[in-house]
Amino acid sequence: MSGDQRVARGTRSRRTITRHAVDVASVEGLSGLSFGRLATDLGISKGGVATLFPSKEQLQVATVETAREVFLEAVVRPASAARAGLARLRALVERWIAYAEAPLFPGGCFWAAGLPDFDSRPGPVRDLLAGQRRAWLALLAEQVSEAVAAGEISDVDAELTAFQIDALLNAANLALRLGEPGVAGKVRRAIGGLLV
Repeated sequence: MSGDQRVARGTRSRRTITRHAVDVASVEGLSGLSFGRLATDLGISKGGVATLFPSKEQLQVATVETAREVFLEAVVRPASAARAGLARLRALVERWIAYAEAPLFPGGCFWAAGLPDFDSRPGPVRDLLAGQRRAWLALLAEQVSEAVAAGEISDVDAELTAFQIDALLNAANLALRLGEPGVAGKVRRAIGGLLV
């Protein structure tokens, strides 16, 4: 087998492992990941997993990066087709609600499962999770600022409004996981009340 084929096979294997790891971590947290569990679930050798991810921390980092890519593809990129400002902000909210209602991951929002596990544990996994959260909040705040500048909503504190939107979305994720009725409508009304 040529070097190029080995690299391509390794890339495919990494993608398969990390995509499954995202699903597991969304339910059990990133601390619940193990080489043995992933190997058993995927029908591969534990050594094969360890060859691609020499440490649990490297596996966790790769899992967080994969979750981010899946989220960007499902929520952020489609919403970016909308005009900047209120239209894009609403598209982001709608895509996020769809992401939580018909979850991409079995445990719902990946970050709702991962952040509480690592919020007080310094290191690369926490840094990556925190950075992804900051990027999401910055994206929301940017669209709020654009909406204010365009006169689409009243003058509000963009960072505070982004924080409030994110808090409502996270509350919606929890309520959806618990099977509470009417969650999507409630969160839409609550967020709509912020954007007047």
